[in-house]
Amino acid sequence: MKNPDAGGMRAGSRFGRQAEAERNDVRVLYAARAVFAEQGAEAPVSAIAVRAGVGIGTLYRRYGSKEQLLHRLCAIGIAETIGELRAALEREGSGWEALAHYMAAAVDARAGAFAALAGTFSLPEDIAASNQEAKGLAERLLLRGQGDGTVREDVTTLDIAHVIEMFSRYPRRTEEDDHARRRMLALTLDGLRAAHTGLPGPRPDWADYHRTWDEPSGTP
Repeated sequence: MKNPDAGGMRAGSRFGRQAEAERNDVRVLYAARAVFAEQGAEAPVSAIAVRAGVGIGTLYRRYGSKEQLLHRLCAIGIAETIGELRAALEREGSGWEALAHYMAAAVDARAGAFAALAGTFSLPEDIAASNQEAKGLAERLLLRGQGDGTVREDVTTLDIAHVIEMFSRYPRRTEEDDHARRRMLALTLDGLRAAHTGLPGPRPDWADYHRTWDEPSGTP
């Protein structure tokens, strides 16, 4: 007689393997974001596998190349950024409070980690379009703060992007590192408030920033 539980056991086994694969994928993506933030585009895939606690074969079974992994990271990152920006725009309180909340969340997620990858691979059209959507939302968020007089008038959305990128690369090896990062971020966010001294130099230009992404310097 056929074992009535055999089919269920096989299904359960498949489910278990799928769940483990999904957990491994989350670990790989989280590790990849951290490794690229700290080491830049030249970081070896092996370093990502070590950080994630998975074998290199496990990583390559999910992502056939480094560029596939980068595309996946960028797609997830920009989706998270858009979600955080929309939440910030709906947040009650002053414009500065909404902007500071978004920037702190973006830094915690290391949303600026991808700046280290600029020029190393081509952005698919869907990701480029999502980047433009995020840029528009960030502009709305900044204008809200400048409109209610709580954010300084000389700040630009590119300034905000640069702050997020800088703190995304901040090392987090120890609890002390994380504490120092949070203190420095708090000081920086306070500097976005209105009634501060003027910023030095010309306003940053988005065209110059995008130029680093437009012409990949080589395939990772």
